[in-house]
Amino acid sequence: MDERKILLVIFDGLGDRPLTELGHKTPLESTPKPNLDWFAANGINGLVDPIAPGVVAGSDTSHLALFGYDPREVYTGRGPFEAAGVGIDLQPGDIAFRGNFASVDEDLRITDRRAGRIREGTEELAKALDGLRLGRIRVTVRAGTEHRVALVLRGRGLSPKVSDTDPHEIGAKVLDAKPLETAAKPTAKAVNAFTKQAYKVLKSHPVNRARVAKGEPPANISVLRGAGIYPDLMPITERLHLTAAGIAGVALIRGMFRTVGIDPIEVPGATGGLDTNMIAKADAALEALTTYDLVVLHVKATDLCGHDGKASEKIRVIERMDAMMGHLKSKLPSDVIVAITADHSTPVAVKDHSGDPVPLTIFGEGVRVDDVLNFDERSVAHGALGRIRGQDVMSLLLDISNRATKYGA
Repeated sequence: MDERKILLVIFDGLGDRPLTELGHKTPLESTPKPNLDWFAANGINGLVDPIAPGVVAGSDTSHLALFGYDPREVYTGRGPFEAAGVGIDLQPGDIAFRGNFASVDEDLRITDRRAGRIREGTEELAKALDGLRLGRIRVTVRAGTEHRVALVLRGRGLSPKVSDTDPHEIGAKVLDAKPLETAAKPTAKAVNAFTKQAYKVLKSHPVNRARVAKGEPPANISVLRGAGIYPDLMPITERLHLTAAGIAGVALIRGMFRTVGIDPIEVPGATGGLDTNMIAKADAALEALTTYDLVVLHVKATDLCGHDGKASEKIRVIERMDAMMGHLKSKLPSDVIVAITADHSTPVAVKDHSGDPVPLTIFGEGVRVDDVLNFDERSVAHGALGRIRGQDVMSLLLDISNRATKYGA
């Protein structure tokens, strides 16, 4: 049998819930999307629970599952992926965190968890915190995409078993890190010392003075979550016996690519924001398919709209995604299996991730086409794939691309 190439398209946070303002339809149901519907009508469809039904998946755990790993066995925290995404090489004993540049008042109450989705000046802010010493512990800080930041603590006797300082709520005070085991007390103490020093350094930083002068929220603190150590993962190239490349504008996903053995491809204009160049990403994916067996194409923008609670903006982004899929369709080689899905739902009404399942369409030669005509949450529920787990997606793609190995004799 001829082995086929695989293109896995992941629309971050695409899934949603029906909205009264949209006539009790989801943004996906409300958007004209002829190209996505074409793939659904000519493919096999179903729903995916990234982890399990009702489980609210993080972007990290859901991607691990889509790449074929069991996150309940291998996940060690989000921080290591963020660190890998911004080029920090972790060493044994390092503890990595995902952070946000956020805005707080004088009482350290959160006024904006993303500092107005700050886009400029984050490199300078990160440099102001990089190299801080907390006793014998050294801090490494690197700016990520927009408000995101990666932080690594390096020293002896550290533990990832500490709670977050991000309260995830406007109006709440920045939390103190708590040790979740006795051995983590020094780490929690270091994290809390970092929080105080970060506020002291950032509140008077020139970048923030300029932002306040322009009426913009200052990025005057860094709140942390997702403490973890570098995961010991078998590379996807060894597990699945294929070559793999990935395209993403967000540091977290690029870090996940590097961690699991997927070669990240830099694409000019791939920002990880609403202004990302989706057509450039599509062209890069087509080019990568000439040399790689598996190409992962990630688009972040729908997730941003969900978190911001903007249904109309999410609809506009879906229209752009549909145009990207039309661009791909017109140039797609005949030997490529295409999967279109999401890592999780980010409902506009919730403004955060939810446990709702996400759509999945698989298209390509040999696929058993079902009766589904539209790519949306409710239509694909009638598809032949039924409702599956995130881990099952890669198994299906390996089988349909003639790359699966026999289980048993």
